[in-house]
Amino acid sequence: MKQLTRHFLLGVTLLLFLATLVSLWSGERANVAELSIDALATRITAGEVKAIEVRGNELAVTFTDGAIGISEKEAELGLTGTLKNYGVSDEALRAVALTIAEENGAAYWFGVILPTILPLLVMLLIFWWIFRQAKTGANQAFSFGKINPRLFSAARDKVTFKDVAGLKETKQELEEVVDFLRHPKKFLDIGARIPRGVLLMGQPGTGKTLLARAVAGESNAPFFHLSASEFVEMFVGVGASRVRDLFQTAKRAAPSIIFIDEIDAVGRERGAGLGGGHDEREQTLNQILVEMDGFERDTNVIVMAATNRPDILDPALLRPGRFDRRVVLDMPDIADREAILAIHARGKPLEKGVNLKTVAVRTPGFSGADLANLMNEAAISAARENRKTVKETDILDSIEKVMLGPARRSRIISAKEKEITAYHEAGHALVAASLKDADPVHKISIVARGMAGGYTLKLPTEERRLRTKSQFLADLAVAYGGYVAETAMFGDISTGSSNDIRQATDMALQLVTKYGMSERLGPRAFGKGQELIFLGREISSEKDYSEAVGTQIDEEVNKVIMKALQAAKNVVAKHKSALTSIAKALMEKETIEQAEFERMVKGFKLKRFSLTTF
Repeated sequence: MKQLTRHFLLGVTLLLFLATLVSLWSGERANVAELSIDALATRITAGEVKAIEVRGNELAVTFTDGAIGISEKEAELGLTGTLKNYGVSDEALRAVALTIAEENGAAYWFGVILPTILPLLVMLLIFWWIFRQAKTGANQAFSFGKINPRLFSAARDKVTFKDVAGLKETKQELEEVVDFLRHPKKFLDIGARIPRGVLLMGQPGTGKTLLARAVAGESNAPFFHLSASEFVEMFVGVGASRVRDLFQTAKRAAPSIIFIDEIDAVGRERGAGLGGGHDEREQTLNQILVEMDGFERDTNVIVMAATNRPDILDPALLRPGRFDRRVVLDMPDIADREAILAIHARGKPLEKGVNLKTVAVRTPGFSGADLANLMNEAAISAARENRKTVKETDILDSIEKVMLGPARRSRIISAKEKEITAYHEAGHALVAASLKDADPVHKISIVARGMAGGYTLKLPTEERRLRTKSQFLADLAVAYGGYVAETAMFGDISTGSSNDIRQATDMALQLVTKYGMSERLGPRAFGKGQELIFLGREISSEKDYSEAVGTQIDEEVNKVIMKALQAAKNVVAKHKSALTSIAKALMEKETIEQAEFERMVKGFKLKRFSLTTF
């Protein structure tokens, strides 16, 4: 409809333009005097006519004073005969220069026929545009079930496995897929068949799409990529039609690869009772299942997909014969983080002495996307200060910016709020320094970042895949350190502890109900399903325990919380002078780094203990 309107307006504009030209031409003709043949004869007799040019029946008259006029003779007679009939003498005629101009075809067309035909041609052109667009709209209605997958171009932004740091086993799995596409005979001769599908699973930012781009860059096979949400439309059957069209396109280019990003948009578990039998998402999923492993097996199309929610995918999609390989992408460890930082440092001039390993130590839990953002923020910080190189401090400051948000130094707070924040963060740091199982404190700050008024940065000394009960309890005690410090120093509490209390409560609930670390309830998990609503999963979590057991769970959660709270109270009460010293240093400097903090607490001779033996 928009195109029809645009073309109609274009036609109207063209007509207005032609009308303007005609009016201008008419205006020029209006400046020429028109004479009757009688008036012309009178002026010739008076000697006022210099020359006459005969153009058919039209006479172009030039007067002795330079003026121009037009007239028209009789069609049946010549010019001299006509003038003699009006009494012009031969002597007067001889004083006038007579010329006869031959009328050609072009002049006839432009002068007579074209002004009549041109508007008609323009109108026909406008109607042709309108009908053409109507036909295009009809064709689009019939091609609604088609899909246009994007074909990867290796010539632009090519990525290879060398550009992906870490993930050694993951890359090995995908290298085999690439090798199969390059040398299929080697595998077929030994009886191996091409894998139907490869599912990349991992948390957001771990590099699933990047690995898919690396496969596209390494293989010489056609690589079609699209998002799963492109299948789903408001009309039933469109998604299934687009799946068929996609696989037909890939089969014509076989051997080829199809990459479907965020496949959980259409691959969620069926049979949840949401949407009924005409659910467009389920129809699309059914067609994907048939195309991947139906009656037709003679296909050389590999389907790659990525998701960060493998737990909600339909079991039929995950069975062998469809997604034969499920590749898990873990969060990078310290060595992988250092390699990822080195990759993203390309093109960024680093100042001499920058140690990326120091940055890798400070970024546990960071994904590849987080590290890329970290290096970009560091480069932006250097450019903001008009420097040509990136300092290590730029990178370290960017860690906190990525984790918590930008520093809000312009935020105006009262002296009382600043003091409360200082004691609050000092309480966290003091309790962490007093517990064996707590992570070391790397930085304390009362500079507001994001939604936090201050923060205490604790980082583990080594990579950690498992967590023990004593570590959970230590983290709980550290979480309540700020709450206890405020109570001990001011006899009151503020809203600054609300987030700490929420995190501690969730942690204690998981310790009891998910990890089976309660001595009273034993090694049992409580509750089924998901807490959030997802299509293809339970609408709410299922309660698989009695009311009496629920009461015991509440009692155990409170017991764990009170044990951690009491440990924090004992530390603060025993080392109140250390708490005051840390808080005053924070109010003066606003930020305390790890080395300075360790020197401060060393003078107070803190005795570290384990919470489980307290």
